[in-house]
Amino acid sequence: MLRLRPFRGEDELAARAAHEQMRSEFPFLLDYLASEPWWEYLRRREANGRGELLPARWVPTTFLAAVDEDRLVGRASIRHELNDWLSRYGGHIGYAVVPGERRRGYGSEILRQALVVARALGIDPVLVTCDVDNIASAGVIERCGGEFESVASGDGTPKRRYWFR
Repeated sequence: MLRLRPFRGEDELAARAAHEQMRSEFPFLLDYLASEPWWEYLRRREANGRGELLPARWVPTTFLAAVDEDRLVGRASIRHELNDWLSRYGGHIGYAVVPGERRRGYGSEILRQALVVARALGIDPVLVTCDVDNIASAGVIERCGGEFESVASGDGTPKRRYWFR
């Protein structure tokens, strides 16, 4: 049974391993410094959710581990608001599934639960994007009810834009 919850101390090894595994795709851990103690990383993520200690051009973000029983299988980031870049390319929700856990329905469940969190934060409508060539992610978004709007290009890989209303 998958659930989203804040990252904890006991997630350190699995989270750092997931970050390394996904290095060639995109960062699993947000604003991650390998030399930083894990407890400090968690403190910064919690502060970021409150709108504190934000890196330049960042917005408040709730960052959650996706766990099945005690196994880390993915993560979700729910951005509480959109800046110019996020409103075009990044959207409100980012999610990831650890490579060894893909094709098991975790992406859809992570997105479904992240949408609940977004709504609880007062976000409506919700924008979710994915790389134009990421067929798996587009399928997840569409299965969860995302309405395709357009393709945004001009800043790296073009992004498919979907709305949840």
